[in-house]
Amino acid sequence: MGINSETEVSANIQIGPTTLGMVRIYVEGNGIDLPMDFEPDEALEIAEEIRAAAMQAQKMGDKGAKKSKGPKKG
Repeated sequence: MGINSETEVSANIQIGPTTLGMVRIYVEGNGIDLPMDFEPDEALEIAEEIRAAAMQAQKMGDKGAKKSKGPKKG
């Protein structure tokens, strides 16, 4: 399964600081609990990657919306 493959699997995600000064991303779903701990600087890098991906996805969505509107009449 790749990043662009659709799936019916649903999951919950929690993100927060731990008492040891780490940032934990906790994913739970489909019978799997996956805690992932990151140093704060690593978490900031992940946040930047998520933000960049969201901006790219938003642009792709905007292009799709423009294409589906059809030609202007007038």
